[in-house]
Amino acid sequence: MKFDDYYIAPQIKKNLALLGFKNPTDIQFKSIPSILKGEDVLAIAQTGTGKTAAFAIPIINNIQASKIKNRRDGVKCLVMVPTRELAIQVAEVFTEIARFTDVTTFCIYGGVEQQSQIEKLEYGVDVLVATPGRMFDMISQGYLRLHRINTLILDEADHMLDLGFIEDITDIKSKLRQRHQTLFFSATINKDIKRLAYSLVSNAIRIQVSPKDPVSENVSHSVVFVEMDDKRFFLERFLKDNPDSKVLVFVRTKVRAERVLKAMKRVGLSSTTLHGDKEQHERATLLGDFKTGKTKVLIATDISARGIDVPNVDFVINYDLPDKSENYVHRVGRTGRGTQKGQAISFCSKDEKIILDNIEGFLGNNIEIMTVSNLDYEQTKDLSSDGSDDWQSLLDLDERFEKKKKKK
Repeated sequence: MKFDDYYIAPQIKKNLALLGFKNPTDIQFKSIPSILKGEDVLAIAQTGTGKTAAFAIPIINNIQASKIKNRRDGVKCLVMVPTRELAIQVAEVFTEIARFTDVTTFCIYGGVEQQSQIEKLEYGVDVLVATPGRMFDMISQGYLRLHRINTLILDEADHMLDLGFIEDITDIKSKLRQRHQTLFFSATINKDIKRLAYSLVSNAIRIQVSPKDPVSENVSHSVVFVEMDDKRFFLERFLKDNPDSKVLVFVRTKVRAERVLKAMKRVGLSSTTLHGDKEQHERATLLGDFKTGKTKVLIATDISARGIDVPNVDFVINYDLPDKSENYVHRVGRTGRGTQKGQAISFCSKDEKIILDNIEGFLGNNIEIMTVSNLDYEQTKDLSSDGSDDWQSLLDLDERFEKKKKKK
């Protein structure tokens, strides 16, 4: 089936064609008909499967069909997301698909002054994408009214659960008109997610696009066993062997991100970091540079990179294995998006072996082991441009980073 075969507005079909969308992905094929009919949907789909467009296309169509031209009568669809980056990203998808329609989209999030956001809300928008904190600020101040909302969308619901937004979700749900559509989208499913989902939607159409391996078939993933203190040598070698590739490196903490950044800088490798201590304007610039390819290597934490859609990521490097097995799926989902191929490589130390076992248990199969001979291992260390085996300078960085954080 092609998008031309759907009963959707011709303007939307035109936009999809311009964006290069010809055939729906699995999640789009299964979700769009139900959403068009106004049904509640509970959808489980991996990152990179096109799930944002799966709800954006039918919602834009339904709003366009009922919209009275030039009349601004309040927000009709509210999309709740866990992070600022995801809010911007989802709003961009809505804007692109609604380009030749009368449907307007805007996003609000914290970390920036709110006056321009207030002015936009007062002018009128149809689709509002929001993070919980700024959304409740706008509601409490009277700038955001919910009485005309017909559809509530929870995107990356599993991540919102992780961040403790359950009460915010149930609170906003209770403020909406009694008859409204709820769309619940999550990359992973467990008993907590199920409990949350079934408390919010009743008689929902359940859609699950999850192959036996929750990692996309477009991603080849492997693990290499490396001692914790030697990981920097292996990352250095990898980046020097792949100078033109776009690489996303995951670490566990903000301090760790800055530590790896400095280690790469010492050997002449350019990279940037993305984590929660970055100001919003700086985060937007860093992410923009990585998207356009101006920056080739981005070192990120799980929370900062969750849900971001960066095209053409060639490699994901798990410098540190994630504490939660679900986050492994989210991480490697940054590459191999759509029809593109990608590779994910994990560095696993002895202390992380139990984490690897948990990840493999979650995936339901073993991750391919990348064998490194003793000779190759030692050569990787010996060939490093980093002549220092002393990590004292990096420990000093930790102290300066923590002091700087306390001053804020």
